[in-house]
Amino acid sequence: MISERIKQARKAAGLPLRTLADRAGVTAMAISKYERGKSTPSSGVLLSLAKALEVPVEYFFRSAKVKLREVEYRKHQKLPKKLQTKIEGDVLEQVERFFELMDLLPGGPISRFQIPDGIQSRIQDYDEIEDVVEMVRAKWNLGSNPISDLTDTLEERGIIVLQTAALHENAFDGLAATVNDVLVIVVGLGWPGDRQRFTLAHELGHLILKDRLAPELDKEWAANRFAGAFLVPRREVLKELGESRSWLEPGELCALKKTYGLSMGGWLHRARDLKVLSEAGYKKMYQFFGAHGWVKNEPCDEYPREEPKLFQQLVFRALGEDLISESKGAELLRKPLKQFVAMRNLERAASARHQ
Repeated sequence: MISERIKQARKAAGLPLRTLADRAGVTAMAISKYERGKSTPSSGVLLSLAKALEVPVEYFFRSAKVKLREVEYRKHQKLPKKLQTKIEGDVLEQVERFFELMDLLPGGPISRFQIPDGIQSRIQDYDEIEDVVEMVRAKWNLGSNPISDLTDTLEERGIIVLQTAALHENAFDGLAATVNDVLVIVVGLGWPGDRQRFTLAHELGHLILKDRLAPELDKEWAANRFAGAFLVPRREVLKELGESRSWLEPGELCALKKTYGLSMGGWLHRARDLKVLSEAGYKKMYQFFGAHGWVKNEPCDEYPREEPKLFQQLVFRALGEDLISESKGAELLRKPLKQFVAMRNLERAASARHQ
């Protein structure tokens, strides 16, 4: 119903009734009536609402209905209700477009995520997580080398990866949920690539380790250990750092960050996890980082951000199979029609060059 769509879009935008009313040129009472189904906006008002909410008019007529289930936030469990509503509203809008597209494509284009067979049912200490990671990477044919695009790796295995600008600063470090039995992981749109990657690996850790941890093990610590090990397996850490060090050069850590997509701080943790650095050595280096302001702002250039590719690929597939029109493709990707047509022409040109 249009009433529900207006309310969802307003919450996703984080706008109070009065603010939306001012931007759309109507009264707050009118917005309230629209959302409660007591009144129906005219086509002109819908255009104004769409502009104010930064959604296409078609959004209000979209029939897809999905619900986030088993929602889990990382880092700050007690988010302000307003921020939580904004985050989930934005995620829901993206998920709706994804599932609307999947309904149009034959054969179900996304495979169901499956945890690899053979993982031990009970993990008694954090060190055993290293073995779990090695098994997962082996089952997924990832070897031990750096994973160049973790987002693509997860999308290939049935996890929908979304990005949203609603996640910002340090108030939030990721969201995982289930939608229609499909797993969804959400990271920040503008985050540095190493933060995106660690969050994705952390959420994957929660999925793999669920119901396997001994009661005395902390779930967040375990997921962090999994994330670090998944990005840089034990073998690679020992190869790059050696088995015992008293100090790690910042320039060395910076180069490793660029190679593996794990932050300098993450490398310090890996060195401590695998006892390359003693606890005293780790504390000494952490204090050094803190004195230079590197705990929050590392001296290296940012690791390149990752970008989900699956949804855009499926949009062009649907277009190529004449399942959607150009205008529908533009709506699904939330692009102006002119920009979408230009994107399509680039796709055609690239395809022609390879024929």
